[in-house]
Amino acid sequence: MYYRSNSFLRGISVNNEENFKKLVVVTGMSGAGKSVAIQCLEDLGYFCVDNLPPILLPKFVELMQDNNQSLSRVAIGVDLRGKDFFDNLREELQNITNLTDILVQVLFIEANDNVLVSRYKATRRTHPIASGGTPLEAINEERRLLADLRGVATHIVDSSDFKPKELRSKVIELFGSGKDNIFSINVMSFGFKHGVPIDADIVFDVRFLPNPYYIEALRPLTGMDARVYDYVMKWKETEIFYTKLMDLLKFVIPGYMREGKSQVVIAIGCTGGQHRSVALAERISNELIDFFDFELNTRHRDALIEGIIDEKA
Repeated sequence: MYYRSNSFLRGISVNNEENFKKLVVVTGMSGAGKSVAIQCLEDLGYFCVDNLPPILLPKFVELMQDNNQSLSRVAIGVDLRGKDFFDNLREELQNITNLTDILVQVLFIEANDNVLVSRYKATRRTHPIASGGTPLEAINEERRLLADLRGVATHIVDSSDFKPKELRSKVIELFGSGKDNIFSINVMSFGFKHGVPIDADIVFDVRFLPNPYYIEALRPLTGMDARVYDYVMKWKETEIFYTKLMDLLKFVIPGYMREGKSQVVIAIGCTGGQHRSVALAERISNELIDFFDFELNTRHRDALIEGIIDEKA
């Protein structure tokens, strides 16, 4: 495993980098991890296009130069599947650097022959430039054809010893900034009688707690109402459960991030998704947003199916 960084650009100060639109060209050996890099850049907020024919690159750059904020950071995946137009790619990238105010970076991802052959055998896929020969012959030919582009790459990453999550970490290190936060926490309340959320990573059942539904004055309200919230939280078993739950979440959430996940969905369920789960989801969200420096979203899926929110409460 190794990493090398070159200066492909000329005349651009690193200190002024934020003032430029950014174009990251992701290329390299087939099977080395370009798709993982593209997905990670997308999570970082880049507008991503995989397998863009190099002949379309000038037109794409024209779109970037328009006042379109969604194209202020763009990543494109380029490989030898567009080999009929690949020969002029280096020249085209230099033209973009010389004639526009776009900051161009080339990420070249490679791996050693043994690893690439092993990956192709494991996936049973055919190498994109194979023409009847062995996988190793195709890999050697691809390495020869890419040598010129590799020579001008801004960043060269060898993924031979990388797991996907480690490659993601390297891409984040290279192209993320202090403003980028690609991990998010989603806290959801729901009612079991309306179905368990299929996208939940962690599900907790709070139907063992005292139910405000049986208090006539609280029945039409939701856990967003202070009266319902206070009722749910006043019980000793609620406090014990909440304390143990938060200890668990503060332990496991960093693990999800280390494993390369971009988000975690925490689902809190009660019978109807109106009272107990809503109150606890609110409390959990308020503590997690103070504890972690991640984006946090709270959603009450079923709260309004049967309840109402008293905005005066």
